[in-house]
Amino acid sequence: QAHLVESGGGSVQAGGSLRLSCAASGYDSSRPCMGWFRQPPGKEREGVAAIYIHDETTDYADSVKGRFTISQDMDKKIVYLQMDSLNPEDTAVYYCAAARSYGSLCTLHASFYLWGQGTQVTVSS
Repeated sequence: QAHLVESGGGSVQAGGSLRLSCAASGYDSSRPCMGWFRQPPGKEREGVAAIYIHDETTDYADSVKGRFTISQDMDKKIVYLQMDSLNPEDTAVYYCAAARSYGSLCTLHASFYLWGQGTQVTVSS
């Protein structure tokens, strides 16, 4: 059974950086599209970034473009989210997810079917 496990969350001051990791375990070869999502307190979950693992094409939410970077280590089956210039509006539980979407269909609007348990990110002003 496949699992996704996030790590790297924590508390940071505005302007700081964090790097989240998402480790995949278990057998599931159909994970060509990986994404990061977040749910701020009292708000709905929203997409942050997605990556197509075969050519590393990426998709970002406008709110994080230029500040966040999604990347992967295919050998280790880890997807990263480097978050720089953090601000209090980035405070949320961050989730990684997998979708069986290929090529140009790998975007934040893909059908993500496998989710991690989430990791808390808190940014103080």
